[in-house]
Amino acid sequence: MKEEMSYRDAIRAALAEEMRRDPTVLLMGEDIAAAGGVFKATEGLLKEFGPIRVRDTPISEMGFVGAALGLAVTGYRPVVELMFADFIGVCYDQIANQIAKYRYMSGGQTTVPLVIRALGGAGLRFASQHSQTCETWLLSVPGLKIVCPSSANEVYGMLKASIRDENPVVVIEHKSLYSVKGSVTLDEASAADLDRPAVVWPGKDVTIVASLAMVDRSVEAGQALAEQGVEAEVIDLRVLRPMNVEPILDSVRKTSRLLTVEEGPEVGGWGAEVVANVTAEAFDHLDGPPQRVTLPDHPIPFSPPLEDAALPGAQRIVETVLGMCGR
Repeated sequence: MKEEMSYRDAIRAALAEEMRRDPTVLLMGEDIAAAGGVFKATEGLLKEFGPIRVRDTPISEMGFVGAALGLAVTGYRPVVELMFADFIGVCYDQIANQIAKYRYMSGGQTTVPLVIRALGGAGLRFASQHSQTCETWLLSVPGLKIVCPSSANEVYGMLKASIRDENPVVVIEHKSLYSVKGSVTLDEASAADLDRPAVVWPGKDVTIVASLAMVDRSVEAGQALAEQGVEAEVIDLRVLRPMNVEPILDSVRKTSRLLTVEEGPEVGGWGAEVVANVTAEAFDHLDGPPQRVTLPDHPIPFSPPLEDAALPGAQRIVETVLGMCGR
């Protein structure tokens, strides 16, 4: 069954279905119960499932993320909401040194079915400390899965799959997408695969790899480029870790050009990982050096005009691609 719904409503639908399906699924986070979440993604769940399974926590990410690890290794499937992805820094030790390593250090005897929903992204005037996507903070941590849903349908399926996974998954949800609507395939029995990127706009002249809110902006750029005779192939990266680059390699072998678009600083970004893999595996197919469109190397501004200027937009993507194509 398909239904038009917002990214926010798709999150709520996925959570509710998984909680009905599996009584071990619990929700934890700041203001997620009575208030329904600061962005209303958990509204109504307290009424249906009660305060044991939908639990407000103290303002202590280190504490409740650590408690979620304890729940995960004793038979539950906790879903933790970090009100802002920026707060990953507050509980980084629990994520990187405890949660990510627990199954390995138990010799595989213990699974860690734990989901961290981190609400990230700029564009809503939350300033430097509340506007980062933060996924690359975790990119070098073995033992984690990192997924970045770019649409309502993606967040519905990927969140369900993450909850069912036996390993810890960090789901980066983009705040600016929460009100964006799309067609969602509702199926309580199924979940999305967390295996590979997806081609969302086919083309033959240049490969554009993007994630989260940058996917729509890249598709917008692809539409504008088509009017100028350039066919861009836009790929939604979807899963940052483990990163499956094979579909990207297949695309680059066809287009001979690569551009990555990410809402993060260039230094240490996931785009560098994509570029490294492509140059190692498909160098002979490239007609020129890969390019990256990123945030500038400074904190995200609070000023609306400055924030808008800092974020990668369709026009900057178009100009970069035209330069790559010698136009």
